[in-house]
Parts: sequence; C-alpha cells; structure tokens
Amino acid sequence: MKLILNLIWLVLSGLWLAIGYVLAGIICCVLIITIPFGIASFRIAGYALWPFGRTTVERRDAGAGSVLGNIIWIVFAGWWLALGHIVTGIAQCVTIIGIPLGIANFKMIPISLLPLGREIVPTDEPFATR
Repeated sequence: MKLILNLIWLVLSGLWLAIGYVLAGIICCVLIITIPFGIASFRIAGYALWPFGRTTVERRDAGAGSVLGNIIWIVFAGWWLALGHIVTGIAQCVTIIGIPLGIANFKMIPISLLPLGREIVPTDEPFATR
C-alpha cells in the first residue's frame, strides 16, 4: 500500500515539491552561512519525494544552534512552506482519493516549519536513536 500511495504522491505532487525544495537548497548553498539550511532543504526534498513509510523524529543531540537556526528558518522560509502544505493538503482532501495525500501534506508541516534538529526515519523504527 505504501508503494501505491508513494507512486500516486510522486505523480500528483511529490515531484514538484521535491524540485522546489532542491531549488531552495541550491539557493541556500550559495552562501556559506546558509549551507545548513540548504542541507535541510535537500533532506526535506527526499522526504517530499517519497513520504509514505517514513516519519520525522527529534534528534537528541540537537543543541542551541538548531534552535537558533529554526528561528531564522521560520522567519524567512518556514511559515510560507507550512502554509503551502496546509493549503495543498486541504485542496487534496476535497476528493476521496486525495485524502491520504492531504494527510501526508499535513505530516510534512512540522519538518517544513522546524527542519533543524529533526531526522527522517522509516516508520518501523520511529524511536531509534542515532
């Protein structure tokens, strides 16, 4: 079932979301100081490409740098990314077939809002420590 949902997701919205996150990552990697945001964008792009069967967990080793980085991220990018996921999630939930895709969009809101200090893991090991 995860494979079918991922393929539908990939065709309908995952490819475009991933391209957007990759472009944002490339732009962030232009300046040295924004490279952590670029790396976070690349991680989210992989998650946006194939979200079913994976989830996000907080990293235990994340410190004050990730908190400061998340504040900067929210101000410049996080709020509009989360808003985009909310709008597209609501639009996808209009149809019966789109409800799982809308839920996947809602599932991506926390990592698009606060990407630093989070890790993407398979759903069969959400409490794994790394």
